[in-house]
Amino acid sequence: MLFDNSIEAVLCDIGGVLYVGNKPIEGAIEAVKKIKEHYPIRFLTNTTQKTSAQVVTKLQDFGFEIDAHEVITALDVTKMFLKSKKSSAKFLLTDDALSFFNDMKEYEQKYVVVGDAQENFSYANLNAAFRALNKGAALVAIAKNRYFKDDDNELSMDAGCFVSALEYASSQEAMLIGKPSEAFYHLACEDMGVSPKQCIMIGDDIEGDIGGAQAAGLKAVLVKTGKFSPKDLEQGITPDRVVESIATFG
Repeated sequence: MLFDNSIEAVLCDIGGVLYVGNKPIEGAIEAVKKIKEHYPIRFLTNTTQKTSAQVVTKLQDFGFEIDAHEVITALDVTKMFLKSKKSSAKFLLTDDALSFFNDMKEYEQKYVVVGDAQENFSYANLNAAFRALNKGAALVAIAKNRYFKDDDNELSMDAGCFVSALEYASSQEAMLIGKPSEAFYHLACEDMGVSPKQCIMIGDDIEGDIGGAQAAGLKAVLVKTGKFSPKDLEQGITPDRVVESIATFG
């Protein structure tokens, strides 16, 4: 057994855990294969730059044996939420992510939805979102991460910085869709037919992956790859286990 006997399923972050930049982490492909021999698994990502289909293609091109149904993105959950509300939104997203919501245009824009819009985080776009909030739209953060490990192996600002700016300007707190939302973790557990206490999360983000999973009732393993920093272990969040990389399970 790779985990203790109480564990019946695994959740795993993607960026920083399976790969960094444009190459997989050493031993990650073998580790995923080994985990899948023992447990059902879902791969969770807060990335809002790419659709789930693009994420799956990238992982398969790296050599990971991952099926489309095993990947759950924050974009997927956001679309489910908007459809349940019969609503569209004023989106702050990349052009690729925007196209994922093309079929929502028939609905009224009741929300402002913010992801990692990269170059689309212009003053004009942020101000248009602010004005929509002032006119009664509700603020939704697909993700609220502080930063991420970019393709150049350096940290870059993530969507949370811009969500906070809109919260401050509009005096409105955003509803969070992705990690560390409890609902996101519970949805993934439900998809595998297990309870949160029967599931373990593997991630590199001490807040979103580890703290979020534990708050949702899961156990959590922190890997020392991706955005990990030794200072993470001084933030008052105690992982159930800390390993050098996901290759530990290979």
